[in-house]
Amino acid sequence: MDTHPKASHFINGHYVEDTNGTPIPVIYPATGAQIATVHAATPQIIEQAITAARAAQVEWAAMTGTERGRILRRAADIMRSRNHELSVLETYDTGKPLQETLVADATSGADALEYFGGLAATLTGEHIPLGEDWVYTVREPLGVCVGIGAWNYPTQIACWKGAPALACGNAMIFKPSETTPLCALKVAEILHEAGLPAGLYNVVQGMGEVGSALVSDPRVDKVSLTGSVTTGKKVYTAAAAGMKHVTMELGGKSPLVIFDDADLDNAVSGAINGNFYSTGQVCSNGTRVFVQKGIKEAFLARLAERVQGAILGDPLDEATNFGPMVSERQMEIVKSYIARGTAEGARLVCGGGQLDKDGFWLEPTVFADVTDNMTIAREEIFGPVMAVLDFDDEAEVIARANDTEFGLSAGVFTRDISRAHRVIGKLRAGSCFINSYNDAPVEAPFGGVKASGVGRENSKEAIQHYSQVKSVYVRMGDVEAAF
Repeated sequence: MDTHPKASHFINGHYVEDTNGTPIPVIYPATGAQIATVHAATPQIIEQAITAARAAQVEWAAMTGTERGRILRRAADIMRSRNHELSVLETYDTGKPLQETLVADATSGADALEYFGGLAATLTGEHIPLGEDWVYTVREPLGVCVGIGAWNYPTQIACWKGAPALACGNAMIFKPSETTPLCALKVAEILHEAGLPAGLYNVVQGMGEVGSALVSDPRVDKVSLTGSVTTGKKVYTAAAAGMKHVTMELGGKSPLVIFDDADLDNAVSGAINGNFYSTGQVCSNGTRVFVQKGIKEAFLARLAERVQGAILGDPLDEATNFGPMVSERQMEIVKSYIARGTAEGARLVCGGGQLDKDGFWLEPTVFADVTDNMTIAREEIFGPVMAVLDFDDEAEVIARANDTEFGLSAGVFTRDISRAHRVIGKLRAGSCFINSYNDAPVEAPFGGVKASGVGRENSKEAIQHYSQVKSVYVRMGDVEAAF
């Protein structure tokens, strides 16, 4: 597959290049080989994108929701018809196994385009009777939205941000992570092919300074970031200076609570999905696995057995089910956490090593006998490292699970459905799971509380974050005045 894009940026309906921008090498994580080069956006490129978005948004907002929705749904159909080639590109971009990208990336992006395309015609206001007088409300777009993506789900995130923005009548300028710059260009190309007017979905490449220039520009009305808490605080601060609307989908250190009456294999499956899918590079992962003492050793034994089923092979081979880390830098970060876990006294159950091969490969790693104050139980690792902690009773585990600055996700495994709802009701997290983990259908809101973010992505909730309400008071009689 030719992984070289036609150009670095997609602006006003066309691929655009400016080689004066800083070169950004695109590295295939499975081998460490460079497979493409893009250039960071120069000030001229950023100006082109903002100018194009501002001009196109006015006419787009004037179209009916039905017309906007039709284009988004057409784009979803195109994306599904090209799922295989888009999945292969995602595998090159991220290193994730094709077995995964075929079902979790472009397909999820297409779901978002279809879902919000269907909602676009339903975005109406309400009538509020007040005796003879009345008020009506109108839902209006915000204007120009900036989306800043993470490197773990480049196609999905480009659509999760773009679809609701466009459905509401906004324009979008999307900056992918510099680590995975290729996939968003294909999203823009498909939207344009589906009939989206030029200028409404633009992609610009770059590092932090490009994102900063976009966020701080007074012509930008909304910023949506998927990233770390540290980056989120910086972006939130910059957006606040301009009183911009924001959505922040940030990191987590989520608890997965397994009671001793849980179905053991289902609980192990949930822990695997919540720690090792996408090589552990998922913000909502349940990386603090609290296991009730009665089944702790049985859980660890079954988990260690199941981890042996991880196939660390060629990501383009559909038999491979566990891929490399996205970059050498991220691999080194995770290795440092593994060393820290060992140094602080956690018991290494399995994994912990780097594979002796090209690319950025680490084994799926499980630590047991982890305590709440250990670094691997406090900090987001963003890699395939599971920390297993044990507990005695419900009250204890709720208090310990909530003892974190994060609040993105939480999960509970138990056969006692009353306890499941009771515990979930007390856990401080935005996206929760009962007898499952990390399901993310577009119909369900996704987002966190506390340091894990502001606002929600997906579902009807996302509409609230890409639109605003105008209220109009209508007086039917005479107007009284003091003089």
